[in-house]
Amino acid sequence: MTSKKTTRGTALVTGASAGIGKVYADRLAKEGYDLILVARRKDRLQQLTEALTKQYGVRAEAFVADLSLTEDVNTVNERIASDPSVTFLVNNAGTSKLGPTQDSQVIDQHSMIQVNVVALTRLTITALRGFRERNHGTIVNVGSILGFQSIPMSSVYSGTKSYVLGFTRSIQDELEGTGVIVQLVAPAATATDIWEISGVPLSNLDPATVMTAEDCVDSAMKGLALGELVTLNSVEDSALLGEVHAACQNLLRASQTGRPASRYKLGPKANA
Repeated sequence: MTSKKTTRGTALVTGASAGIGKVYADRLAKEGYDLILVARRKDRLQQLTEALTKQYGVRAEAFVADLSLTEDVNTVNERIASDPSVTFLVNNAGTSKLGPTQDSQVIDQHSMIQVNVVALTRLTITALRGFRERNHGTIVNVGSILGFQSIPMSSVYSGTKSYVLGFTRSIQDELEGTGVIVQLVAPAATATDIWEISGVPLSNLDPATVMTAEDCVDSAMKGLALGELVTLNSVEDSALLGEVHAACQNLLRASQTGRPASRYKLGPKANA
């Protein structure tokens, strides 16, 4: 067991029982954060909290909650709002179901929107209130490269991740110049159990395109230390993000007119 470091506050990590969330829990404990680990699996959470407490000497709490349920989101929200020691939030919890849109089930649609969008939004806003008041804190929203570009069979999932992209980027603009940091992490294929849940086994993917959860988190945390607002873990050419942002800005500026575009031929002559 290592000696306990001076705490940097408490990090609350959702989806912490496996995959990316579990690695975040380990890395943040190593950095000296106490932990509130949120997930549905009580047995996994208890094993993880015990292991991290023993290894790093931090305080680790298992907080059992299913973020597809409004009442459970409420309880996590209340915990964040009532605990000023929370200085770091990782919105990692997510779910996916892939397949033809017309065949998607209402329960799967609801679960993706509730966990990937509603829970993330509510926890982010609750954390922001305290962080802004204290002018200190970090939020990491785990999105996806599919938030930038959807692919067939992922319409609802990609839609939720596009929301995470737009929501997070807008908040970043609002917080410019403050002591609150919000990072968007947008990995591509990562080796987690979300693939089995999605209906597309990880074994179906080209192994060369799949990143480990450890590399995903380590690169994301390095990106955070470098001051990246958006971390595209597997994209070598970081200038591509700037090109995308510039194109979006140009599109926004081009839209700022009350006249229909000329290609629609709605000018005075067409209306005469």
